[in-house]
Amino acid sequence: MSTGRQPETVRAYLDALQAALKGAPPALIQDALADAEEHLRNEIAQNPELSESAVLESAIENFGTPEEVAETYRLLEESLTGPFPKSEENRPSRFSFFGIVSDPRAYGALVYMLLSIATGIFYFTWTVTGLSLTVGLFILVIGIPFALLFIGSERVIAHVEGRVVETLLGVRMPRRLPTAYAERRTLFSRIGEALADIRTWSSILYLLLMLPLGVIYFVIAVVGLSLSLGIAAVSMYSLVTNQSHFSMDALPVLDHVLHTAPGLVIFALIGVLLFFVVLHVAKFIGLLHGKLAELLLVRL
Repeated sequence: MSTGRQPETVRAYLDALQAALKGAPPALIQDALADAEEHLRNEIAQNPELSESAVLESAIENFGTPEEVAETYRLLEESLTGPFPKSEENRPSRFSFFGIVSDPRAYGALVYMLLSIATGIFYFTWTVTGLSLTVGLFILVIGIPFALLFIGSERVIAHVEGRVVETLLGVRMPRRLPTAYAERRTLFSRIGEALADIRTWSSILYLLLMLPLGVIYFVIAVVGLSLSLGIAAVSMYSLVTNQSHFSMDALPVLDHVLHTAPGLVIFALIGVLLFFVVLHVAKFIGLLHGKLAELLLVRL
């Protein structure tokens, strides 16, 4: 139910909708604002003989007030993901070292870490090449449409990355791209708007950061999995074959222990424990990266 005076402009409507969605995930707010703006501006474009306030009054009757639309989005999101806010700090503090093995977010983060070196190389190469060509061609006629094409491609790539982040890390990310409208269709105005949009630059920064971050994530994941699974597997194989496959000549005492059954059992348990540690580290990195992606890729 509406309370107070209804907005008379699209901007006022969007501001009211954003205020009504306070506390919701930023990506949900972005999607709701994009949907509302597209609908309202289409209504205005289809009724050029009417004033913006008149069209908006009619559209509100069909589309709903900001408060009603916000409630609809809240209910829809909660039906899919549960009540929000759902930030980690608002969840009950229940740390379980061994319970991590059943947490899908840990495995999703681990997969993301392994994939990040490939995506990071692609993002970095595309962005650096695009920036270089854009600067080099800008003095030519072809430079203007190329700049627009490059900026558009960066937004599409950032959007795809957001879908990957949501799928593997469980962080709500935008599910649609912002819409461009007819009154802003000239090349210069669209480029100017894109250059003035902080999210254009934050998306470019994110894509550039993915190379060093991807290398770090990949190394942590590979080294962690290799150590944990390698130690456990070699220890178990040595127990089964009754022949130690460890060799530590520099540490005679440890080398002797590793040639005994109790020592191999202990080493196998250490390898298993390391695997749990890797899962915890992966989940923690996933949480941090999800916050970084939300900060740099969500456009409000």
